[in-house]
Amino acid sequence: MRENICYIVGAGSFDNQPFDVKKNDLIIAADGGYKYLKQLNIDCDILLGDFDSIDEIPNHSNIIQHPEQKDDTDMVLAVQTGLKKGYKCFVIYGGLGGRLDHTIANIQTIAYLSKQGAQGFLIGEGMVITAITNSDFNFDGTKRGVISIFANGDKASGVYLNGLKYKLENATITSDYPIGVSNEFVGEESQVIVNNGTLIIVWNDKNFNID
Repeated sequence: MRENICYIVGAGSFDNQPFDVKKNDLIIAADGGYKYLKQLNIDCDILLGDFDSIDEIPNHSNIIQHPEQKDDTDMVLAVQTGLKKGYKCFVIYGGLGGRLDHTIANIQTIAYLSKQGAQGFLIGEGMVITAITNSDFNFDGTKRGVISIFANGDKASGVYLNGLKYKLENATITSDYPIGVSNEFVGEESQVIVNNGTLIIVWNDKNFNID
């Protein structure tokens, strides 16, 4: 039985990839992401943001409005809302593409989630991005295509890449040198491990399924 999921939909690039909402899952529309959900005829449980991406605030039963001048992005506010409600698994659509600064901010947001003991997945543009902190992430043998890893923060040490075309063993990866870019799946079970620090993991996947 899978973990309950907090789905968040933002205003970035959206691939219209369907997601299977189960009982006890939570759907949050982050500002302009509300328009995507309306197109898919999906009701959100919470609508939040400063609403600078929507012409007018929709009539919704659970709106959390924030001022435009604030320290946190709408996406950060959305994941914090999910965390407060006890969710540990976050699937985020509409968080890639569009403005580059927003994409970078959203990658930082999933790194933030990993440091809170949660797991976030950014989905879009034909790829999936996640982050792990002092942990590991496993892939089954069906994965194909390119996978890249990057250090988040100054460095990540005790890094192992198993079952990929290019392996690493007890390596240290720094944030100023892209040694982990453009690795490849080879049709076998694979694993990314980091013992000390946070890694950003990026891989090609047009049909990602959390199940």
